[in-house]
Amino acid sequence: MSTTAELPTLTSLDELTRFVTGRRGLYVRWSRGPERDLPRMSSKDDLTGIRLPGLSASCLDIEDWWGGRPPTVWVARRLYDYCHLPRVKDARTRPWILHGSEAARGPDNEPLVTDVEPLGWIAEPVITEACRIITAQPGRWGTLDRDGADGTV
Repeated sequence: MSTTAELPTLTSLDELTRFVTGRRGLYVRWSRGPERDLPRMSSKDDLTGIRLPGLSASCLDIEDWWGGRPPTVWVARRLYDYCHLPRVKDARTRPWILHGSEAARGPDNEPLVTDVEPLGWIAEPVITEACRIITAQPGRWGTLDRDGADGTV
C-alpha cells in the first residue's frame, strides 16, 4: 500500500472526471485517510455502533441512465453529497479516491467497499468547484447532512 504522503492529489474537477470516466469501480471516501482506514477495513454505523463489513464510500461510476449529461455534474454531485463531513465529523476528514469491490450495503444503502486500492487525495479546490456547480443547477439540492437546518453547506 502507498503511504498517504505518496498518493497523488487530484487538483481539478476536470482531472477527477477524466479519472472517473477512464476506469470503473472507483469510489470516494471521506475519512482521515487510507493509512487509518485500511488496517481495520471497516466502517462503524454512527447510530448503532455496529462495525460494518467494509469501508463506507460513494460510488463514482456513472450510471447508464445518466445518458449524455455532463459527467462533470455527476462527479460534482457525488462529492457535494458528503462535503459536510469535515464540518460535522472531524476537521481532518478529507476525500480520497479508491478502487475497490462492493462487499455489502450499509444502513444508509451506501456501498461498503473491500479490496481497496487507494489512488489519490481530492484537493479542497475540487470540492469548492463541485459545490459551485451543484448549487448552480436548477432545483433545490442539498447535501446528505441530516443535521443541517436548511440542507446547505
